[in-house]
Amino acid sequence: MNTTKFMAACLVFALVGVPTLSFAKARGGSGGGFSSGSRGGSSSGSMGSRGSRTYQDNGAKPIEQSTTARPSAPPPTSAVGGASRPAPAAQPSWIQRNPLLAGIAGGLAGTWLGHMIFGATDTSARTTDGAEGEQAAAGAGSNGLLLLLMVMGGGALWWYMRSRRTPAPNFAGLARTSAARGSLLADSSGARLGAAAVEEEITAADKAAFQQALTAIQTAWSGQDLAALRRLVTPEMLEYFSAGLAEQASEGVANRVEDVVLGRAEVRESWSEGATQYATVSLSWSAKDYTISLAKQPGEQGALVEGNAELPVETTEVWTFMRFGSGKWLLSAIQQVA
Repeated sequence: MNTTKFMAACLVFALVGVPTLSFAKARGGSGGGFSSGSRGGSSSGSMGSRGSRTYQDNGAKPIEQSTTARPSAPPPTSAVGGASRPAPAAQPSWIQRNPLLAGIAGGLAGTWLGHMIFGATDTSARTTDGAEGEQAAAGAGSNGLLLLLMVMGGGALWWYMRSRRTPAPNFAGLARTSAARGSLLADSSGARLGAAAVEEEITAADKAAFQQALTAIQTAWSGQDLAALRRLVTPEMLEYFSAGLAEQASEGVANRVEDVVLGRAEVRESWSEGATQYATVSLSWSAKDYTISLAKQPGEQGALVEGNAELPVETTEVWTFMRFGSGKWLLSAIQQVA
């Protein structure tokens, strides 16, 4: 009985205690504020969407949370030409293409073989005298000649039908790189591949917009201002931030990120997909990042939960911005540095 109670207690701990420990571990708590996970386990780590490059390796940690579906495994590619091409379909045999002629030819062959085996035996049995033997030999010769003519006719018909068939074209060696320059095949293939992701140039005005967005997003986060965040981030990122703020409110704490000073901004990649433009930027900044208890007054014991309210900390993250046309840049993804 005691053993049964002990096993039941272990099962309850496995179902309840282990997820709690894992959740606490995901929170982090090493400082760094907005970048290190002190904002809560629900929105820490690498998250968001980067269009068709969401799951591509760009030197940062891979995206862990995203509304973009993971791509399926690509089909095997051919080594010739470096392009993926379907294997040519196997051509049906002559018997499959001409079942009627195949049946006639099989019947003629069977008749001829049967006559050669059984006809000759019957003829030899009936040759009791010279006259009957000569008559049987003459009959056997005429039947053999008739069968020979039928076989020759069937062969001629088969050869005629084969010569009329047009061989199927073989595209096994045709690739986009082997198409003639200026041809329709080369132009259409290049346009179709380029439409997915076209490299774009980032201007000084774009970089200034990224810097302004960094400061504005950190300020809105510190003030728990979802209305301000809605104007700065994509709906997907707003959902992650909202979950993190709700977690802080439930725990009675608030994360503060103040005096943000951008140290370096490096554009890693920029591209467009249709009317949507993306830019992935490595941002390094310093800021005072700390977490306070909402149940305590400043200066009280336990008012400072995490971080340092006086000393700034250095932080580096990889942010991806997106915009429609020439509209406003919005934060669409955050990745931690590898």
